[in-house]
Amino acid sequence: MPGPLPVCTDDLHSYNFPFVTRSEWHARVPKLTLPLPTPVPYVVIHHSYSPAACVNGEQCRRAMRTMQDMHMDGQNWGDIGYNFAVGSDGMAYEGRGWHALGAHALHFNSVSLGICVIGDWRHDLPPENQLETTKSLIAAGVELGYISPDYKLIGHRQVGPTECPGDALYGEIQTWKHYSPHPASCEDLLDLKEISEKVKEVIRGNATYDDYYFIKKD
Repeated sequence: MPGPLPVCTDDLHSYNFPFVTRSEWHARVPKLTLPLPTPVPYVVIHHSYSPAACVNGEQCRRAMRTMQDMHMDGQNWGDIGYNFAVGSDGMAYEGRGWHALGAHALHFNSVSLGICVIGDWRHDLPPENQLETTKSLIAAGVELGYISPDYKLIGHRQVGPTECPGDALYGEIQTWKHYSPHPASCEDLLDLKEISEKVKEVIRGNATYDDYYFIKKD
Protein backbone atom coordinates (compact mmCIF):
# COMPACT_ATOMS: atom_id res chain seq x y z
CA MET A 1 0.00 0.00 0.00
CA PRO A 2 1.24 3.53 -0.71
CA GLY A 3 2.37 5.57 2.26
CA PRO A 4 0.78 8.79 3.44
CA LEU A 5 0.97 11.85 1.22
CA PRO A 6 3.79 14.25 2.08
CA VAL A 7 2.85 17.44 3.85
CA CYS A 8 3.60 20.37 1.54
CA THR A 9 3.57 24.02 2.47
CA ASP A 10 3.26 27.49 1.04
CA ASP A 11 4.31 30.55 3.03
CA LEU A 12 1.34 30.29 5.39
CA HIS A 13 -0.24 26.83 5.16
CA SER A 14 0.48 23.12 5.09
CA TYR A 15 -1.29 20.73 2.73
CA ASN A 16 -1.73 16.96 2.66
CA PHE A 17 -1.33 16.90 -1.13
CA PRO A 18 1.56 17.89 -3.40
CA PHE A 19 1.73 21.69 -3.63
CA VAL A 20 4.14 23.83 -5.66
CA THR A 21 4.60 27.48 -4.68
CA ARG A 22 5.15 30.39 -7.05
CA SER A 23 8.82 30.55 -6.14
CA GLU A 24 9.22 26.85 -6.92
CA TRP A 25 7.91 27.23 -10.47
CA HIS A 26 9.87 30.49 -10.87
CA ALA A 27 6.91 32.83 -11.29
CA ARG A 28 7.46 36.40 -12.38
CA VAL A 29 6.65 39.27 -10.04
CA PRO A 30 3.03 40.41 -10.65
CA LYS A 31 2.49 43.79 -12.32
CA LEU A 32 -0.71 44.26 -10.32
CA THR A 33 -2.33 42.54 -7.35
CA LEU A 34 -5.81 43.33 -6.04
CA PRO A 35 -7.47 41.75 -2.98
CA LEU A 36 -10.03 38.98 -3.34
CA PRO A 37 -12.93 39.11 -0.85
CA THR A 38 -13.13 35.76 0.92
CA PRO A 39 -14.68 33.35 1.53
CA VAL A 40 -15.74 33.13 -2.11
CA PRO A 41 -19.12 31.61 -2.95
CA TYR A 42 -18.01 30.03 -6.25
CA VAL A 43 -15.21 27.86 -7.63
CA VAL A 44 -14.72 27.97 -11.41
CA ILE A 45 -13.05 25.04 -13.17
CA HIS A 46 -11.03 25.69 -16.33
CA HIS A 47 -8.82 23.76 -18.68
CA SER A 48 -5.80 25.37 -20.28
CA TYR A 49 -6.39 23.81 -23.73
CA SER A 50 -2.89 25.05 -24.47
CA PRO A 51 -0.41 24.29 -22.98
CA ALA A 52 -1.17 20.61 -23.23
CA ALA A 53 -1.29 18.21 -20.31
CA CYS A 54 1.95 18.01 -18.32
CA VAL A 55 2.97 14.75 -16.69
CA ASN A 56 5.97 15.65 -14.56
CA GLY A 57 7.25 18.53 -12.49
CA GLU A 58 9.53 19.93 -15.18
CA GLN A 59 6.74 20.02 -17.78
CA CYS A 60 4.19 21.49 -15.38
CA ARG A 61 6.50 24.22 -14.12
CA ARG A 62 7.16 25.14 -17.74
CA ALA A 63 3.40 25.15 -18.42
CA MET A 64 2.86 27.56 -15.52
CA ARG A 65 5.53 29.93 -16.85
CA THR A 66 4.05 29.69 -20.36
CA MET A 67 0.57 30.58 -19.10
CA GLN A 68 1.93 33.46 -17.03
CA ASP A 69 3.80 34.84 -20.04
CA MET A 70 0.69 34.51 -22.23
CA HIS A 71 -1.46 36.32 -19.70
CA MET A 72 0.99 39.06 -18.73
CA ASP A 73 2.51 39.75 -22.14
CA GLY A 74 -0.20 38.63 -24.55
CA GLN A 75 -3.24 39.83 -22.58
CA ASN A 76 -1.49 42.56 -20.57
CA TRP A 77 -2.94 41.17 -17.34
CA GLY A 78 -1.27 41.72 -13.99
CA ASP A 79 -0.26 38.07 -13.49
CA ILE A 80 -1.21 34.55 -14.47
CA GLY A 81 -5.00 34.57 -14.58
CA TYR A 82 -5.79 31.57 -12.39
CA ASN A 83 -5.69 31.37 -8.63
CA PHE A 84 -4.37 27.80 -8.88
CA ALA A 85 -3.62 25.13 -11.45
CA VAL A 86 -3.33 21.35 -11.21
CA GLY A 87 -1.12 19.20 -13.41
CA SER A 88 -1.33 15.59 -14.56
CA ASP A 89 1.61 15.01 -12.24
CA GLY A 90 -0.96 15.25 -9.43
CA MET A 91 0.50 18.47 -8.05
CA ALA A 92 -1.30 21.72 -7.28
CA TYR A 93 0.44 24.89 -8.48
CA GLU A 94 0.01 28.26 -6.84
CA GLY A 95 -1.12 30.96 -9.27
CA ARG A 96 -2.51 34.16 -7.79
CA GLY A 97 -3.29 32.20 -4.65
CA TRP A 98 -6.02 32.53 -2.05
CA HIS A 99 -5.79 36.28 -1.48
CA ALA A 100 -5.54 37.86 -4.95
CA LEU A 101 -8.34 38.68 -7.36
CA GLY A 102 -8.06 36.39 -10.38
CA ALA A 103 -8.46 37.09 -14.10
CA HIS A 104 -10.12 33.89 -15.25
CA ALA A 105 -13.84 34.67 -15.71
CA LEU A 106 -14.91 38.16 -16.79
CA HIS A 107 -17.51 39.73 -14.46
CA PHE A 108 -17.10 36.77 -12.08
CA ASN A 109 -13.58 37.16 -10.69
CA SER A 110 -14.62 38.99 -7.52
CA VAL A 111 -16.87 36.14 -6.34
CA SER A 112 -14.80 33.10 -7.29
CA LEU A 113 -11.56 31.20 -7.25
CA GLY A 114 -10.36 29.95 -10.63
CA ILE A 115 -8.66 26.55 -10.87
CA CYS A 116 -7.08 25.48 -14.15
CA VAL A 117 -6.81 21.74 -14.81
CA ILE A 118 -3.81 21.90 -17.15
CA GLY A 119 -4.47 20.23 -20.49
CA ASP A 120 -7.05 19.88 -23.26
CA TRP A 121 -10.02 18.04 -21.77
CA ARG A 122 -12.52 18.24 -24.63
CA HIS A 123 -12.43 14.53 -25.42
CA ASP A 124 -10.53 12.79 -22.63
CA LEU A 125 -10.73 12.97 -18.86
CA PRO A 126 -7.75 14.10 -16.81
CA PRO A 127 -6.00 11.30 -14.93
CA GLU A 128 -7.43 10.39 -11.54
CA ASN A 129 -4.57 11.95 -9.57
CA GLN A 130 -5.19 15.30 -11.26
CA LEU A 131 -8.90 15.16 -10.40
CA GLU A 132 -8.26 14.08 -6.81
CA THR A 133 -5.75 16.88 -6.21
CA THR A 134 -8.25 19.38 -7.61
CA LYS A 135 -10.84 18.12 -5.10
CA SER A 136 -8.29 18.23 -2.28
CA LEU A 137 -7.30 21.79 -3.17
CA ILE A 138 -10.94 22.91 -3.00
CA ALA A 139 -11.40 21.10 0.32
CA ALA A 140 -8.32 22.88 1.69
CA GLY A 141 -9.79 26.21 0.62
CA VAL A 142 -12.96 25.44 2.55
CA GLU A 143 -11.02 24.29 5.62
CA LEU A 144 -8.85 27.41 5.58
CA GLY A 145 -11.84 29.72 5.23
CA TYR A 146 -11.13 31.01 1.72
CA ILE A 147 -14.05 29.15 0.11
CA SER A 148 -17.56 29.14 1.57
CA PRO A 149 -18.63 25.76 3.00
CA ASP A 150 -21.75 25.92 0.79
CA TYR A 151 -19.81 27.01 -2.30
CA LYS A 152 -21.10 26.34 -5.80
CA LEU A 153 -18.85 24.62 -8.36
CA ILE A 154 -19.23 25.60 -12.01
CA GLY A 155 -17.43 25.29 -15.32
CA HIS A 156 -16.08 28.37 -17.09
CA ARG A 157 -18.62 27.94 -19.92
CA GLN A 158 -21.41 28.72 -17.46
CA VAL A 159 -20.25 32.33 -17.08
CA GLY A 160 -18.63 33.05 -20.44
CA PRO A 161 -18.87 32.30 -24.18
CA THR A 162 -16.36 29.42 -24.22
CA GLU A 163 -16.22 25.63 -24.41
CA CYS A 164 -13.87 25.62 -21.38
CA PRO A 165 -13.29 23.39 -19.40
CA GLY A 166 -13.84 20.96 -22.28
CA ASP A 167 -16.75 18.56 -22.69
CA ALA A 168 -15.12 15.59 -20.93
CA LEU A 169 -14.02 17.55 -17.86
CA TYR A 170 -17.28 19.47 -17.73
CA GLY A 171 -19.21 16.21 -17.67
CA GLU A 172 -16.99 15.00 -14.83
CA ILE A 173 -17.43 18.03 -12.58
CA GLN A 174 -21.20 17.77 -13.00
CA THR A 175 -20.96 14.63 -10.84
CA TRP A 176 -19.15 16.45 -8.00
CA LYS A 177 -21.04 17.24 -4.83
CA HIS A 178 -21.07 21.05 -5.05
CA TYR A 179 -21.73 21.35 -8.77
CA SER A 180 -24.42 23.91 -9.59
CA PRO A 181 -26.24 24.16 -12.95
CA HIS A 182 -26.93 27.84 -12.25
CA PRO A 183 -25.74 30.15 -13.66
CA ALA A 184 -26.24 28.34 -16.95
CA SER A 185 -24.75 31.13 -19.09
CA CYS A 186 -23.37 34.64 -18.81
CA GLU A 187 -26.92 35.94 -19.33
CA ASP A 188 -27.76 34.69 -15.84
CA LEU A 189 -25.16 36.86 -14.10
CA LEU A 190 -27.56 39.75 -13.65
CA ASP A 191 -29.78 37.45 -11.57
CA LEU A 192 -27.07 36.42 -9.10
CA LYS A 193 -27.26 38.04 -5.68
CA GLU A 194 -23.52 37.55 -5.21
CA ILE A 195 -22.66 39.86 -8.12
CA SER A 196 -22.37 43.46 -6.96
CA GLU A 197 -24.52 46.19 -8.48
CA LYS A 198 -21.36 47.90 -9.75
CA VAL A 199 -20.39 44.81 -11.75
CA LYS A 200 -23.96 44.48 -13.01
CA GLU A 201 -23.77 48.04 -14.29
CA VAL A 202 -20.70 47.03 -16.31
CA ILE A 203 -22.55 44.00 -17.68
CA ARG A 204 -25.46 46.24 -18.68
CA GLY A 205 -23.05 48.53 -20.51
CA ASN A 206 -23.67 51.50 -18.23
CA ALA A 207 -20.14 51.61 -16.79
CA THR A 208 -16.64 50.21 -17.32
CA TYR A 209 -14.25 48.62 -14.91
CA ASP A 210 -12.01 51.65 -15.30
CA ASP A 211 -14.70 53.57 -13.41
CA TYR A 212 -14.10 51.51 -10.28
CA TYR A 213 -10.84 51.41 -8.38
CA PHE A 214 -11.65 48.14 -6.62
CA ILE A 215 -11.64 45.88 -9.66
CA LYS A 216 -9.86 45.82 -12.98
CA LYS A 217 -10.96 44.46 -16.33
CA ASP A 218 -8.47 41.62 -16.21
